[in-house]
Amino acid sequence: MFDVINKLLYSTVFVNIIVKHSSTSVYIEIVKNKVVLDSVQKSFETTAVDEEMHEFITSYTRESPFYYISLLDPSEEQGAVPTCSKNSIWSFSDLSNSEHICFNNKWTYYSSKYDVLNLEKKYATIGLDFLFSPFIILHNFFIDKIDTHKAMYVLIEESYMSLAIFDNSELLFAQHIDVENYKQSDELSMEEHGALEEELEELEDTIDLDDLDALEELDDFGDIEDLDTLEEMDDFAQTKDLEEELKQDEEIKLLERESENFNEDYQRFLLIQSAIKYFYKDDKFNSEFIETIYIADSIKVSRDLKKYLEEEMFLSVYMRHMDLVKEICETAKLELQ
Repeated sequence: MFDVINKLLYSTVFVNIIVKHSSTSVYIEIVKNKVVLDSVQKSFETTAVDEEMHEFITSYTRESPFYYISLLDPSEEQGAVPTCSKNSIWSFSDLSNSEHICFNNKWTYYSSKYDVLNLEKKYATIGLDFLFSPFIILHNFFIDKIDTHKAMYVLIEESYMSLAIFDNSELLFAQHIDVENYKQSDELSMEEHGALEEELEELEDTIDLDDLDALEELDDFGDIEDLDTLEEMDDFAQTKDLEEELKQDEEIKLLERESENFNEDYQRFLLIQSAIKYFYKDDKFNSEFIETIYIADSIKVSRDLKKYLEEEMFLSVYMRHMDLVKEICETAKLELQ
């Protein structure tokens, strides 16, 4: 009774945390009677709870006795298996060193015991109420499709990808991939990437070369008496050289971005392709032919990834932008219903 009265008097504070490769994103939402009163998001250049982050979070949580702190599980050793049966779960993965939870009596998600314990210690100063698996976030985000479609579903983060194949809400396959540390096979062709690199090298070679022809032309002005005019021409030539150099710098930066984007998107494509092949070939999975893939894009990848999947694997690809930290908040709300 008192709890109900207090919730009418106080707002509820949701603190949602994502740990990225070298930074942490924190999104805070203040809710009262299911109405969002305020929200704020801030990024910190650290992966630990430093003094600045601690003060930022507690400045909101101290305002209400009702606050919930959620973290997206950053563990590398996590995943999901298509069963809740204790007798059959081990045929998919050795979970002896993992914490695991059955979801909807249909499938199980898990994470390393060691990592979970370390996370509890790492966030001891603020506490953790929820540690969410990316597979739960992915499931909730595509619930309208998962319940009625057979397809692969992919959550793309900065350093990870979480892949799951569902057939009318039944999980068939899941894999969590550390993209950051993935090493590309030497057997895979990177012809387009190589072409970009060659073009980049050609541009770099032109920047520091002296224009000898231009110097010879300047020697022809030896008989000109108006030295001020000569200086003006020198200044003009230097300005043009600087403009040309700046232009080439911009072209190099553009090519570097294109090269980097190509490499990352092609890498993600290869990982998805490899996961699907593994699903088809391994007898422990109830393999079904996949024609459609839904991608939750939380980092704004280029359209090249869609193109690779469509042209190389003939998949129907649908991409949705996901504000990942807000999806964590929505999942926390669902937990409290």
